[in-house]
Amino acid sequence: MTVVTLAAWILTLALAGLAVLQLLVAAGRPWGRFVWGGQHDVLPTRLRIGSVIAVLVYGLIALIVLDRAGVVDVVSDTVASVGPWVITAYFTLGIVANAASRSRSERAVMTPLCAVLAVCSLVVARS
Repeated sequence: MTVVTLAAWILTLALAGLAVLQLLVAAGRPWGRFVWGGQHDVLPTRLRIGSVIAVLVYGLIALIVLDRAGVVDVVSDTVASVGPWVITAYFTLGIVANAASRSRSERAVMTPLCAVLAVCSLVVARS
């Protein structure tokens, strides 16, 4: 397995874990302090809907990264070449946003997780 493939799988696994968290908070579990600014233990309806949408976005991100790494072939070549750079920028901004969160839980968990996602997406984007 190449470093690029490994990075793509690490990113995908991390996103799968985030997807589970988002589905749990969308279902009303009291772990909202880890997402959406950490202002609510149980998310209000609008943030629950946002969590479901986030799961869909995570799936799209995983497909783009896995495509770029050569694991699957499901998106256009343009999306596979530009997408990972956009994703890298997104996760890099996520580091800043999560580090600035008022939620101690979100800062402690999501900031380093975004850093891992940013590094993995950068490795894939550079391939």
